[in-house]
Amino acid sequence: MQKLQEARGKAWPAHCYHDGAAFSPLLCRRCSIGQCATRGSLPPNTPSPPRPGTVGTPVSGLSCLSWRVGVEAHNIIDWETVPEVCGNYVGNYMLGDQYRKDSRVVADEAVSYAQSLKLVGDGRDIWVFDIDETTLSNLPYYAKHGFGVEPYNSTLFNKWVLKGKAPALPETLKLYKKLLAFGFKIAFVTGRTEDQRNVTVKNLRDVGFHAWEKLLLKGSVHKSTTTIAYKSDQRQKLASQGYRIIGNIGDQWTDILGTHVGNRTFKLPDPCITLVEGVNP
Repeated sequence: MQKLQEARGKAWPAHCYHDGAAFSPLLCRRCSIGQCATRGSLPPNTPSPPRPGTVGTPVSGLSCLSWRVGVEAHNIIDWETVPEVCGNYVGNYMLGDQYRKDSRVVADEAVSYAQSLKLVGDGRDIWVFDIDETTLSNLPYYAKHGFGVEPYNSTLFNKWVLKGKAPALPETLKLYKKLLAFGFKIAFVTGRTEDQRNVTVKNLRDVGFHAWEKLLLKGSVHKSTTTIAYKSDQRQKLASQGYRIIGNIGDQWTDILGTHVGNRTFKLPDPCITLVEGVNP
């Protein structure tokens, strides 16, 4: 760490680091984005090619930026972990300005779309939000677990969820407030389980999400159901209750694929995780 600090010409306090990852202002109030760095950073021309998770093979000449774009575009699929060689890149992206900028583009487009509509005014126009990495950010957790390089561990992740300390995604919170002002109802459809309802409600309210029409969590009946099928079923229930799903936003393709997806869908960036059916929540 000392060599890295000297190379950057600035010494950062030890609290700005945890297990090799640097904290952004979201995680470490006394670190600025420009000052934070990661220990053990790989040289810029590292010859090792990225591997798309534990199930793929090396892709010669593929940059980490290209890998991230391929993931977001759903062209690179069936990956389970971030390639080890891209761990620092993903961490820097998630903690830096670009992640916020990319999220802002999505949120701004959603606002523009919502503004262009004339709502019926009967309280049945609803907007669906995913929760994890869409409404609430789990970056403090992923910063301690390799930004997706480590395999998903449901036990550790659920312990984090039960702390109820996830911050809001700022761009999503702004979108949420705009939609309420426009007259939309809000529905949260999440892969979190019913036993996490109370902590989820408190966490949402603590960070600024105070009102919603529905909070739909995964019950025992959906225990063996794929994420796409589960979320499709939950959206179908909304439709059967007379709600019109005008918009739908999530960070995973499983949030916006399937049936009853809504009139328009929006995908937020998230190269940290991909939902592997039967593995992730």
